[in-house]
Amino acid sequence: MSAHISLVPRMSEKAYAATQQNTYVFTVPTTANKQQIASAVAEQYGVKVTDVRAVIVKGKPVRASRGKRAYPATAYRSNIKKAYVTVAEGDSIKIFDEEEK
Repeated sequence: MSAHISLVPRMSEKAYAATQQNTYVFTVPTTANKQQIASAVAEQYGVKVTDVRAVIVKGKPVRASRGKRAYPATAYRSNIKKAYVTVAEGDSIKIFDEEEK
């Protein structure tokens, strides 16, 4: 099953620092598994994936207003899944091009 999943690179200082060890951070659908993530990265970026670590970040509670006089409610942000993908030595993905110039 070669379902196409959407990979969104995460732009953060931690993600930028991880690129020094050939590890790239992506936001992926919460239903994607490690095999699907590895095949999607290899297909979209043309690199050899050596390791995939996935973590689900739980949504934070936020206050939601129900009007001027009603009691405030608590809503939750959506859960997100981050994938830490390590590529083979010598391969690289051009995500932080703007910062390198």
